[in-house]
Amino acid sequence: GYFMAKQIIKLICSLGELIASDPAVKGKMCVHFIEDYNVTRMERLLPAADISEQISLAGTEASGTGNMKLMINGAVTLGTMDGANVEIFEQVGNDNILIFGMTSGEVEERRAAGYDPGKLYVQNAEIRQAVDALLTSFGGDTFPNINDMLKKSDYYMTLADFDSYKAIRKRAGELYRDQRLWQKMSLVNIARSGIFCADRSIRDYAENIWGLQK
Repeated sequence: GYFMAKQIIKLICSLGELIASDPAVKGKMCVHFIEDYNVTRMERLLPAADISEQISLAGTEASGTGNMKLMINGAVTLGTMDGANVEIFEQVGNDNILIFGMTSGEVEERRAAGYDPGKLYVQNAEIRQAVDALLTSFGGDTFPNINDMLKKSDYYMTLADFDSYKAIRKRAGELYRDQRLWQKMSLVNIARSGIFCADRSIRDYAENIWGLQK
């Protein structure tokens, strides 16, 4: 797990270098991997974010408090129905969040039926192009271990959610062009984020777990 995590971090950095050197996208897009991420850096980054991507596989409970902090600061969540994304969805409604991918029930059914990422790799030309790129060159670096994992195991079903993710990213771009609508979505997220505040959480602990009275 740690080995693969380091490989993915290296891929992010190599991709950033590739984008920075490409005249077609340089100045329009960039990748930053934030080292030593902490509260001070978070306080600068979160208010600047327009979109909060929370793309963990449904059922893994991997989307936690970070997406709540981004929501409170006005970012619109783009994510799966996993973890706290579900609670955000319940608060803001379908019009103020960007949901993609399988539900946890669909994940279980697909895994039980024998999920085969190799079939998706063969059948989907865009997936094949993306996965094959890992074997060519990212600034001189190649990532055969990630390529092999995606084609053979893909535990987090990245390939299964690929088309849905691509579609929701396109939808996000379309919505963002209407700035009045986007700012409305942002304000709805801020206005309905109170349930995630520390005061409510501490009160629930005090009353329901610790048995304390005011």
